[in-house]
Amino acid sequence: MRSVSWIGIFLAGLVFAVAAAPTRAGEVYAATPTTLPMPYGWPAFQQVDGATTAAQPGNFLVHVPGIGGFMGIDHTLIAGLIDGGVQTSHIIVYDWTENDPGIDALHARDRNRREAQQIADLITTHAHSDPHSKIFVTAHSGGCGVAVWALELLPADVSVDTVLLMAPALSPGYDLSKALRHVRTHLYAFSSIHDVLILYTGTKLFGTIDGVMTQAAGFSGFVEPAGADATEYLKLVPEPYQNAWMKLGNWGDHIGPMSRPFAQHVLAPLLVQTPASTEPTADAK
Repeated sequence: MRSVSWIGIFLAGLVFAVAAAPTRAGEVYAATPTTLPMPYGWPAFQQVDGATTAAQPGNFLVHVPGIGGFMGIDHTLIAGLIDGGVQTSHIIVYDWTENDPGIDALHARDRNRREAQQIADLITTHAHSDPHSKIFVTAHSGGCGVAVWALELLPADVSVDTVLLMAPALSPGYDLSKALRHVRTHLYAFSSIHDVLILYTGTKLFGTIDGVMTQAAGFSGFVEPAGADATEYLKLVPEPYQNAWMKLGNWGDHIGPMSRPFAQHVLAPLLVQTPASTEPTADAK
């Protein structure tokens, strides 16, 4: 009898877990101030009509999960942001995987572009409804690609304040110029050379969210490609992994930046310190 491969069992379990995940179809979930967590709890999200929720006044945060859809790590991220003092009237999580999480979601490029348009529409609805409010975008892994495409699809009169990309599964040389034109302050890109399994080996085998067989930007960081807008790239802030983050639950692995203490003490200040909007959304360049 052949010896049991524990790696094989692990991979089989991972496939089963993804296959057994709840069905999804471009679902929108929201938390409001009345459903914020107790000190050690998670935000209570409910499925909502995205357009109606996005039109509500107040600061607005849109989070785009990875290829696994809306998971526990997304709850811990958002709980940490709230712990860290991020003030929003409502938070939307847009699950773009459409009942097809995992590798299928990674490869569904035409569908993912359509989902990005839906996110862009939600942001646009909010910006036009309350032009003085702040708009934040956070994303993880493959969701970073969908978030970047959503920024690219925003109309000229709509911008967001700050963007956080955790472990982006985009190719390092992807041109961010068009997306950065719709960012008022900074786009922070968190990477880790310790994320070998997913963003080095995995993306070389299965491709990045933009279809390149290479290590991802979440492993080695973004590089400014030839022809990119150098002025816009001044808004890009690389955030390579620091060993000091271990004490905050971020071990440099693929889900490290989604830990609640890390979100509270490292990510939240990047949003809390965002200057208040004093004028309606300015035209993008």
